[in-house]
Formats: sequence, structure tokens, C-alpha cells
Amino acid sequence: MSSALAGKFTAEIKEDFYRSWVRNEGLEIIPAHYIPDLRKLELKKWERRRGSAVFINHEESNRSNDCYVCEIPPGGNLNQQRQMYEEMVYILDGRGSTVVWNDRGDKVSFEWQTGSLFAIPLNAWYIHYNASGVKPARYVGVTNAPLIMNVFQDAEFIFNTKHDFVARFGGEPEYFAPSPRLNGFFSDTNFVPDTRRLKLVEAKERGADGGHIRFNLAKGTMNSHISEFPVGTYKKAHRHGPGAHVIIVSGKGYTFMWPEGKKPQRYDWQEGSMVVPPNMWFHQHFNTGNMPARYIALKYEGTTIRNEEGIPKAWISSREGGDQIDYADEDELIRKTFLEELAKSGVQSRMQKYYEAEAAKLRR
Repeated sequence: MSSALAGKFTAEIKEDFYRSWVRNEGLEIIPAHYIPDLRKLELKKWERRRGSAVFINHEESNRSNDCYVCEIPPGGNLNQQRQMYEEMVYILDGRGSTVVWNDRGDKVSFEWQTGSLFAIPLNAWYIHYNASGVKPARYVGVTNAPLIMNVFQDAEFIFNTKHDFVARFGGEPEYFAPSPRLNGFFSDTNFVPDTRRLKLVEAKERGADGGHIRFNLAKGTMNSHISEFPVGTYKKAHRHGPGAHVIIVSGKGYTFMWPEGKKPQRYDWQEGSMVVPPNMWFHQHFNTGNMPARYIALKYEGTTIRNEEGIPKAWISSREGGDQIDYADEDELIRKTFLEELAKSGVQSRMQKYYEAEAAKLRR
């Protein structure tokens, strides 16, 4: 566009408080939608927290959410912190414990390991401890800090406000106890000890007899889910809003991502990889390994676009006004590439029965 037109909007462009805060912390931001292995990312010392970290942002992070990878030194702990933003934590590697408390004196502690998932209650104090004296512990945190920081633009308020949100956390002894309660796909819990082994609910609507389970941890506005798909299969393509951080928990394969009308871009993954689909880009996950593939998605609720019945449009066929592509409507490149990749791994496709079942349903 013309520089003259751009000049008329210059006065409205402001410094992003969130990004400025990250720089002042002495840390870097990786502008990425794909990380091959979160466990191998190079980190920088985070003096204030007494750990090491790097931040990872997508293009909409100033309006939704971000993530960061943090490491706790062997035999050490991060400095205590409270915060006016929400945070979900997935343990990439290691074992340890976390203590959470509020100003009223309510306190709860729990232990975690590789594959654990939990969230920090809003504005509660917390400390993460590494139980190993030999190896560092590494986790990924997904937060809505960009939104909160850019609204208030005051670090003192965000990190040092004395207020207990007792409706969210009141020191309940069982707060971080694993809960077996299920309502449909929803699990009413604040702590998942091991996302790699959690039993899932059948979710054939996403294709290929996969499994699925959803969480709303620590009563926050962010949510998460775990999905799994069998050997020799792949999920249906779908799209939604920005900021879904998809972390591979187990398995091997690849993801196609593309904006409508464009050619798919490929991203290979294994345990520890992360893909973050851009806003309203279609994306599709393929299992090319010899074991079920499982991932966890950590995201802002605004990512989920629902119909009037409350069903996410990413679960509804595009033939019915939704944002999911039926197998029958996918590009021929999808099946061709999948068969080629399975041949390289010596794995047989199990997709034919799903193609036929869908075709029968579409005829009806």
C-alpha cells in the first residue's frame, strides 16, 4: 500500500507491552507455528524465575495466547510467583512437585512426572520443584498473558496484586487429585497424572475411530483436549481460530496445514514436536508409525467456534456448514501422500473401511 496511507495510521501503532516485558526479562521470542522438538530447544537464563526459558508466539498471540518452554535446574526450584493471567502446564521431561497457595493461607501440593498436565489457579502463589538432583525438568506453559498484559500494561498489577479468587481455588485438599468424573467428552479434573496413558472416549466423528477427551483446568477461560488415532489412519481436516498448541505426546507422523484455496504445507512430527495452526487454516494429522499417535492441544476458548447447539464447527462437516472436510471431499494429494509415507514405514493403511463407512453415511 502507499506510504501516504500508512502514514495516516502511524499514530495508532503502539509498542506491544507483552513483547516488551519478555525482552525486559532477558528472554527471546520464537515466532513459530512449528517446533520439531520442544525438548531440544535452546533456552536462556531466566534470572528472575531462577530457571531457563524461551517464548514461542504465533501471529495472533497479542489477541489470544502464547507459550513458553521452561527448565528447572537439577535439585532446584523456580522462584515463587503469582500472576493475573491463566497458565496450563504440560511436563515435557522430568519429575517433581508444585506447591500452590493463596494469601488466606490455603495450601495444596502435588507431584508430577513426564506427561502430566495441570493448570495454575488465577493469581495463586506457586513454586515448581525438580525432584531430580541430576537432570533438569522441562515443561511447556500455555498462557493468556499477551491478552492480559496488553490490556493492563502494568507488571506490578499483574504479578503483585493481593487478591484471592476463592471461587477458583480455596485450598481444597483434593484440588489436584486425579478425577474419574466424565460428562460426554468432558473430564472434570484439574490434574492429569499421565496424558500418555489416560483412557479416552470414542470419537469417530473426527474419523478413523479415534479417542478424545476435553478439560477445563482450574476453572479458567482456556481449555485443552487429548486426541488419539490408530495405526495406519489419519484424522479429518478441520479449521478453527488461532492459538491451539498441539503437542505430540506419542507416535510418529506429519501434519498438513493450509489456508483455504492454497497448497498444504507439511510438518513432520514425533514425541515432543509442536504445531500451532494459523488462524482458520485447515490442518490434518497423519499417523505413519507402528503405534497409536496421541497429542494434547492447549488453547484459548476463543479458538473454538461453535454452532447454536454448542458443537464446535470443527466437528461439523463442511457439507452441513461446518469447518471439517469429509474424507470424500479431500484433495487426492492427501491419500496419495499418506500411502507413500506408510510404504516407507512398512505400515499398512487401515483407512478403506472408514472411507466406505463415510460414503454409506453420505449416501443416506
